Amino acid sequence: MNKIKFILLLILSNSCSPLIENGIIVEIENNSKLSVIGVQFYTTEKLITLDFDKIKPEETMSGFLSMKNNKSDGGYVLDFIGANGEKEHTVVGYYTNGGSIDRKVKFTIETKKTLVKFD
Repeated sequence: MNKIKFILLLILSNSCSPLIENGIIVEIENNSKLSVIGVQFYTTEKLITLDFDKIKPEETMSGFLSMKNNKSDGGYVLDFIGANGEKEHTVVGYYTNGGSIDRKVKFTIETKKTLVKFD
């Protein structure tokens, strides 16, 4: 019986582990025919940005945006300069009290639109 209590205690203590940092994984896939440049991903609080100089056609870039210093509610922002030379600005999703609700967001950049999927 003591082994069962120990195992349950071990499971419960690991499930509340502080080792998982508050933030979100971002994946950006360029399905357009031209490179996109000046790519930035950040929260609406804009405390930290993930920057990618260029994402070539059929290339995917990814990273982790730490939100350890975020405190309020907000959304996620993707900025880049598209094939037409115009700045694209997309605000999507939601986080609350500085904490991400989702674990991952994937952007798929196409010629005339950007698709978004949260996991």
